[in-house]
Amino acid sequence: MVLKLVFMSFWYILPAYVANASACIFGGGTPIDLKKCFIDGRRVIGDGVTFKGSFFGILLGTLTGAIQGILINFNIFGQLDFYAGIIDHIILAFLLSLGAIVGDAVGSFIKRRLNIERGKPAPLLDQLDFVIGALIFAYPFAPIPLSMVFIIIVMTLFIHFIGNVIAYLIGVKDCWW
Repeated sequence: MVLKLVFMSFWYILPAYVANASACIFGGGTPIDLKKCFIDGRRVIGDGVTFKGSFFGILLGTLTGAIQGILINFNIFGQLDFYAGIIDHIILAFLLSLGAIVGDAVGSFIKRRLNIERGKPAPLLDQLDFVIGALIFAYPFAPIPLSMVFIIIVMTLFIHFIGNVIAYLIGVKDCWW
């Protein structure tokens, strides 16, 4: 039962994970804030959230949902308590992906207001901004129990840490956090 709940939690949030990672991998170019400054004189968001990264993050996250919908329709995993139909998976994945990108941008906005430079750590904010954004956007369409939200948060902290260490070791990131 617990293992099924962990799997369902991972399955639910997977498009947001893909969106967040894809935005980093395929990012670069023009930042979303167009290099504009906020009323405090600091950049609104910074160079880390770009049009290109946001586009590919949302696209690949949504594509992940389409693949999930196909797998569920082919009953690959047996009978699971997921939302019926490919279209439902695509809509959920789009909302999760868009929420992940917006959540990451909000996290960057908060870091700029706290005068934390890009790449410098902001514990918990760095790890959870995209997940919280994803859950806020997706919840009205596909609500989940609080137990799944808790599992997603704990799982995200673990996956984020491991992913960053691996990215650092292979030279994709300049710091391990």
